[in-house]
Amino acid sequence: MGSRFAFGPFVLDPGAGTLLRSDDPVAVGHRGVKLLAALVRRSGEILGKAELMDAAWPGRAVEEGNLTVQIAQLRKLLGPAADGGEWIATVPRVGYRFTGAINHLGGVNRTPLPLPDKPSIAVLPFANISNDPEQESFADGLTEDLITDLSRMPGLFVIARNSAFSYKGRAMDVRAIAEELGVRYLLEGSARRAAGQVRINAQLVDAVSGDHLWAERFDRSLDDIFAVQDEVTGKIVEALLGRLRAPPRNRPKNLEAYDLCVRARRLMDDSPQTAREAHLMLTRAISLDPDYAEAYRWLAINHWMGEVHSGGPTQPTRSLALELARKAVAIDPNDAGCRWILAYLLAYERSFDEADAEFAKAIELDPNEADTFAALSDIAVLAGRIGEGREHIAKAFRLNPFPASWYYLTLGQAQYAAGEYESAVETLRRDETYRTSSRRFLAASLAQLGRLDEARAEVELFLVANPHFSTRHWAATEPFRDARTLAHFIDGYRKAGLPE
Repeated sequence: MGSRFAFGPFVLDPGAGTLLRSDDPVAVGHRGVKLLAALVRRSGEILGKAELMDAAWPGRAVEEGNLTVQIAQLRKLLGPAADGGEWIATVPRVGYRFTGAINHLGGVNRTPLPLPDKPSIAVLPFANISNDPEQESFADGLTEDLITDLSRMPGLFVIARNSAFSYKGRAMDVRAIAEELGVRYLLEGSARRAAGQVRINAQLVDAVSGDHLWAERFDRSLDDIFAVQDEVTGKIVEALLGRLRAPPRNRPKNLEAYDLCVRARRLMDDSPQTAREAHLMLTRAISLDPDYAEAYRWLAINHWMGEVHSGGPTQPTRSLALELARKAVAIDPNDAGCRWILAYLLAYERSFDEADAEFAKAIELDPNEADTFAALSDIAVLAGRIGEGREHIAKAFRLNPFPASWYYLTLGQAQYAAGEYESAVETLRRDETYRTSSRRFLAASLAQLGRLDEARAEVELFLVANPHFSTRHWAATEPFRDARTLAHFIDGYRKAGLPE
């Protein structure tokens, strides 16, 4: 519903993440879209490098070279302007400036998502209003914790973290955001942390009427931060449901451990290098606070992700991941995140009955935890329950309309299993997931369509990042429960030319 921008033969839609040249899509990545949007919104102005890096990599410290590479790619995609010059001019030692004339086209008429049959809310990223950019992760952590606290409340529909954070740094009308996410209420706020004190402003908005239902400012000692989170959650629940009741939650006892965990969980879906960085942070967090359940559960999935990045699970790492997940559940049995991670790892151990029970408990504890449904979809499809798997991933996308890359991998896998190869190719070629291990399913889908040259090209690209992959090892370690489903995947892999 946000503005679109026309310049030359191009139309940029930042909300949809698309760039069209004469109505044909241009293959620009999501960071390129963010950079271009920042530039065209302030066409003619000079934008500093730090500001542009924050637009493309919000809340992350990245090398300036990353910005240089992205700008070069944008220039190549855009080509020369009508006058033969560049659309994006370099201002030496300062930044960049967009030189083209912009025509604001206004919003795109998209069909809003239907509202759920219960009070629905999204928590927008809290703004960091301190003078210290290092406090950005504190504001992000506050947002994430409020999402978690609210999602555990019976009777609420709560949008997941990934989708909420897609609006970070974007100036949009609250009604437009609510329509894109399919919710009625939005929580907005800001946080300032300095000298052992914290100031939090929060307001609850009815996006349909535009009314402010509740607003408050909290000035407290930093030691009281979790009490403030509980109080904010209680006020929102009281406003929306008319009652104050929240299940107990395991809170960290050490603020440094909390900060480390907040930083680490933002690195979980990234490269092997950032996964190792997250590992060090989480290990340190546990050493500072040995009873911090969330740190154990993220470390468990970090170990499991290490197996994925290394080309295949190894028994010592698998056992350690499972041990950490069990420890997390033992510390906080009411945390749905701990439960679904344990369930997922149990499925890989082929402890299927126990895994199914843990998934069921996770949904009972938090019916808004989108990751639970996405993970459950993966396991259901491999069990041969393909229709059920499709329902689970659809539920995950409704709760998390702008999710992490692995949701698209899971959806593509389900589409392949259902024989919907064209749909699988479309899903798995999305920029959000294309350069991940989902390429193996893309190759198999292309092969089943008879597009063997394309399939083999994708296999080559997949093997660059996964040089030790073998179909036999993959089939032996994935939690298949259905021989026909397994045979279907192996058939696609063989046709595509993946190593035996």
